[in-house]
Amino acid sequence: MNQRPALSKAEMEIARIVWDLQTATVRDVLESLPEGREIDYKTVQTFLRRLETKGYLTSKRSGRSLLYTAKVRPSQVIHETVKDFVGRLFDGEALPLVEHLIREQGLKEDDLQQLKDMLSHLESEQTIPE
Repeated sequence: MNQRPALSKAEMEIARIVWDLQTATVRDVLESLPEGREIDYKTVQTFLRRLETKGYLTSKRSGRSLLYTAKVRPSQVIHETVKDFVGRLFDGEALPLVEHLIREQGLKEDDLQQLKDMLSHLESEQTIPE
């Protein structure tokens, strides 16, 4: 697997729009930006070209427009981004990240139950019958 350069916050925003639309022109992305987000056509075009250069999108010509599609699945980008984040901030250890998230963000009652169920399931998978 080739290591792709990380995405900036703005690039991630544009990539998410393309993932949601599946195929998008510059105009499609521009019209899908959240209300109040002040980015012009040329800036969106630049972000889409950067995403293509970085290996996240691919494009093909359709008439006078370029149609952009994802080259990488969102789940893969999430995996790579989280792995990089945990590596840089938590020395590759996931538990300190989980602890931080729980302490800082808190858990609702149903989230807590879901976490307990996940832990129970993981524990049962690791139990070796005698």
